[in-house]
Amino acid sequence: MFIATNRAARRKALRGLRSIRNDGGLAEVKALVTELDKRIREKDATIQGLIDKATADVSNHGKILDETKAALTLASTTGVELQGRLTALEQKLAGMKNIFERQVDPSTGQKFTDNEKVKAALAEGSKFKGRVSAVVNTITELTSGDGAAGDIIIPQRVAGIVTPNNRTLRVRDLLPKGRTTSNAIDFISETGFANNAAMVAEGALKPESSLTFDTSSAPVRTLAHWLIASRQILDDVPQLQSYIDTRLRYGLELVEETQLLAGDGTGQNILGLIPQATAYDTSRSKVGDTRIDIIRRAMTQLRTSEYQASAIVMHPTDWEEIELTKDTIGDYIWANPRGLVGPTLWGLPVLDSTSLSEGEFLVGAFNVAAQIWDRQDATVEISTEDSDNFRKNLVTIRAEERLALTVYRPESFIYGDFDADVST
Repeated sequence: MFIATNRAARRKALRGLRSIRNDGGLAEVKALVTELDKRIREKDATIQGLIDKATADVSNHGKILDETKAALTLASTTGVELQGRLTALEQKLAGMKNIFERQVDPSTGQKFTDNEKVKAALAEGSKFKGRVSAVVNTITELTSGDGAAGDIIIPQRVAGIVTPNNRTLRVRDLLPKGRTTSNAIDFISETGFANNAAMVAEGALKPESSLTFDTSSAPVRTLAHWLIASRQILDDVPQLQSYIDTRLRYGLELVEETQLLAGDGTGQNILGLIPQATAYDTSRSKVGDTRIDIIRRAMTQLRTSEYQASAIVMHPTDWEEIELTKDTIGDYIWANPRGLVGPTLWGLPVLDSTSLSEGEFLVGAFNVAAQIWDRQDATVEISTEDSDNFRKNLVTIRAEERLALTVYRPESFIYGDFDADVST
């Protein structure tokens, strides 16, 4: 098997070499071909001899002797190394062939010296007198044909890789963070308090109050994805590995933000903030309310539950509508087009995120009512042991993280729709 493979590879390499013009720059490659050809012939003979010896061992002893096995193993290992060098040489020859083939078109100078009149004028002993002219077309940026500049013009390569625009991800920054070594987070919440405290007369029976509690659990979920790349491309383009690393991590962050906000808790999804939030009470709205009014009313709804809002999340188009709100004479109510005004409303920071749909808003006490628990930070790992990667010189690149979200007080988040019907 090895002998046939190497003979075929050697013939392919020699054919590739003959297909390239006899140029001085190929001296090194020719020397490599000669050396490999000699060594492969010697290796073929050695392996054939060992095969014959192994056959004789089986005939004489009923098995292949250990020394014969060892010699065959060593010869095979050396043969694999030679085959690898042949493969690399084949690739190099292919690249050089492409380079020389692009130079087939004669240059302007060559066209002049190939002119018959010029040859006659330059001939030894020639007594030619007069003027010689050779027609040369206008030199252009074409890569082939008369007057072509060919490979003289080299495109300028901008360094790095142009990355698509990324979504601004900031919901994680609103929430407290903790770490866990478990696969779930359990917490106990007070679900009821019958407060019967009262003023009592001396010697009278005191009233009894009661408390009720409930245990909730938030499972740790895994976010992950992967892709496959060749070992050669990662070796040949070092920046590509770091680029892939960055993009895979961003992919995790993108899904994480969507899950933190809107995960429905089914299957392997996180139960996010919006599904657990309290719905905005539309009976609080009045006819003519703007987005600015609705946000303020949601803050009050939250405050009546004894929580203070810490941030507002809405879609960028809704934030735009707020900034462009005008009074009856056309003056901007909130924004000043001639200056910069921070993204704040009613004293709270506003996060304009496309993770929310247009028309939706979320007002909440993000700083105290929920928490992220990190079980495993975003990690990027590379493996050649996946499937048939080793045989194909491929690598699998996997990005993964594990986390849980606990929402301690659902009433501390108000979720609503700017376009909901107004009751009064």
